[in-house]
Amino acid sequence: MKILVVEDEAKLAALEADYLRAEGFEPHCIADGREVVPWVRANAPALILLDLMLPGRDGLEICRELRTFTDVPIVMVTAKVEEIDRLIGLDLGADDYVCKPFSARELMARVRAILRRPRAQAAMGLVLREEEHRAELDGQHLELTPVEFRLLRTLVSVPGRVFSRDKLLEHLYQDHRVVTDRTVDAHVKNLRRKLEDIRPGGELIRSIYGVGYKLEL
Repeated sequence: MKILVVEDEAKLAALEADYLRAEGFEPHCIADGREVVPWVRANAPALILLDLMLPGRDGLEICRELRTFTDVPIVMVTAKVEEIDRLIGLDLGADDYVCKPFSARELMARVRAILRRPRAQAAMGLVLREEEHRAELDGQHLELTPVEFRLLRTLVSVPGRVFSRDKLLEHLYQDHRVVTDRTVDAHVKNLRRKLEDIRPGGELIRSIYGVGYKLEL
C-alpha cells in the first residue's frame, strides 16, 4: 500500500518513512503543500499522513480540497495542540489527529487501525469516477447532473457525517451563486430518487431534522 507522508521536517519525514517501510508499506514523502493534491490525484494512496504547517499551502486547506474528490484516510500530524485546531481538522474530514511530539510506534498503530476499517464506497457498491464525472451504484450507471454528482461526492467523502445545508451549498455551485436551503432539499430529493431506482427500499441519504443530511451504509 502507498502511504503519502506530507511533512516539511526532513528528519521527521524520514523517520515516518522508515517505520512505514518496516510495516510493509510503500511511503512517498512530499514537503511542499502545493504538490499534494496533484500527487494524490495521480497515485491514489491508501492513507495520508498530513502535517498542518507546510510551505506553499496549509494542511487544513489541502484536507478541504482532498475531501471534494476522495475519501482516502487522512491522519493529521501537527504541533498545534489547541482544541479548536483538532475540531477544525476533524470537521474537514480527517480520520485521526496526532500531536507532536508523538511515538512513531503509536502512529503506526493508528495507521494500521484506520486501514483495517472497511471503506464506505466499496461496502456500499458505490463508485465515483472523478475525471469522467460518472457514478455507479451496484454496477449500474447513475444519470446525475453536475450538481447531483458534487452532492453525492460530498456526502460520500465522509460517510456517516451529518452535513449541514450550508456546508453542502459550499460544494454544489462552482460559481458561488446565492441560493436557498430549499435548493439543497430539491437536489437531495432528486438524488434519492435516482439511487432508489437502482436500489429500491434503500435509504442511503438520511435526513437529520434541523441539521442536514448524511450518507448511511
